[in-house]
This record gives sequence, C-alpha cells and structure tokens, in this order.
Amino acid sequence: METAMNPKRFPKTDSIQELAQFFDTHDMADFDDQFEDVEEPLFELKAGNEITLHLSDDEAKAVRDMAHSRGVPETELVRGWVVERLHT
Repeated sequence: METAMNPKRFPKTDSIQELAQFFDTHDMADFDDQFEDVEEPLFELKAGNEITLHLSDDEAKAVRDMAHSRGVPETELVRGWVVERLHT
C-alpha cells in the first residue's frame, strides 16, 4: 500500500514505448495528480513519411515473434528489411 511518504511515481522518460509498457501494468488514475495540462502539441507528425502495410494474421504474428526474439519493435524490424532491400 502506498503512503504519502512513498507516493507512486511513473518513470521519467521520453520513450513512448517505455511509458506504454509501464501503463500496461499500472492504472493511469493512480498518477492523476502527477499529470499536467499541455496547451501546445508535444509531437509533430510529418505527413508523407508513413506507409501502411496490411498483413495476414499469421504474417503479423510471425513479424511480432521475430521482432520480440530480436528485442526490437516490429516497425523497426520491418523498416530494416525495407531499407536493406532498397539498397541492394
């Protein structure tokens, strides 16, 4: 049980992936007092830099499994394959 002397704290990180993993196992409501309202956007999306890829369930699972076994995000693995192919 948390006390006022030992309040819950979420990680100090700029990594969206680390925060997502943290909140997969923690309730955001427990940290409500640590959030602040932000008026300006924190992230800027650059138009035209994304490509959507549709895979079958089996193909997507194979990519996820391979990425997990290598310890990298799925997008990083697939991007590496595409970049490698573009340069051959």
